[in-house]
Amino acid sequence: MIEYYLILPEEPSSFLNEMINNTLEDISYHIIRNVEELPDLKNKKIIFAVELPITGESSPLNNIFNTLFLRGKDALLGSSAIVLVHSNYQMFTKTCAQSIIYKANLLGCRFVGRPIVEATGNLDNFIPLEKVYKLPLDEICFKLCRELGERFIYDKVEENKNPKLLAIHSSTRPKSNTLLLWDMVKKYLDMDIHEINIGNGNILDCRGCPYKTCKYYGSEGKCFYGGIVVEEVYPAILEADTLIFICPNYNDMLGANIVALINRLTALFRKTKFYNKNIFTIIVSGHSGGDALAKQLISSLNINKTFRLPAYFSLMATANDENAIESVPNIENLARDFAKNIVY
Repeated sequence: MIEYYLILPEEPSSFLNEMINNTLEDISYHIIRNVEELPDLKNKKIIFAVELPITGESSPLNNIFNTLFLRGKDALLGSSAIVLVHSNYQMFTKTCAQSIIYKANLLGCRFVGRPIVEATGNLDNFIPLEKVYKLPLDEICFKLCRELGERFIYDKVEENKNPKLLAIHSSTRPKSNTLLLWDMVKKYLDMDIHEINIGNGNILDCRGCPYKTCKYYGSEGKCFYGGIVVEEVYPAILEADTLIFICPNYNDMLGANIVALINRLTALFRKTKFYNKNIFTIIVSGHSGGDALAKQLISSLNINKTFRLPAYFSLMATANDENAIESVPNIENLARDFAKNIVY
């Protein structure tokens, strides 16, 4: 029987305790408050619950991650996790959760789609949901906690014998180190692969249509602005089991076409949730900052758009000059291992 562990690095407020109780309800669990209480956390169900200080940083949580990283990159292998964050202030709840997910994922932990519930000081992050649920803000929060707990408890990874992979990029050959790395990975993938270069089309970003307009077009699998997003990308996403975003690092940001595509997914998301679809990414930086892009993808696709985040979802490298990726130490082995992770 799988064991549940609650990582609780700070003294919880009464509100965070209510979030925990609503999330776990009848589940029994062990509590970890500091590194001295840190057991083997492989093949476990983990709940990170953080009462966030005003600085947005929890020193005890950092100490726990330091210890886990020293255990090796498989310290959380086979485990899955969710995140609860409460703050008496208005900032840092989302970035805290984003950072927890990224670090845990580097250690082999997977995350269900939309794996967090965050509560800011005055709960105004729940105001957009008042019209949907017709409940007080605190009750909306607790309802989301219960829904997250249910998804988490019943989540399991099922083998797919005929996986379909959609690869999305906006780069151009032959000078792209990012596409060269993708080629290294692709040759180890024995699966159905559909590749779309969204750089070949004129992608309009989301213009913020009224909710009813977006919902209307989304119900038909469309978006008001049409184009390659509706004609090619939407159908390919619905067909795929796994998506891989191939992303060069531009100024520590995702490229404009990738950002526009993610924003335009909102219309499709109105009708279709993506809890059963995995996301991966390949990121190549000229200098540094690949982790910044990985966190952007976690926030936009895993936290917001409900895509599942498998363990080790990102392959990152640094290569500036033309074809420099081929000289990165051990890159062929890294590409092969990443491909194995996608297939698994």
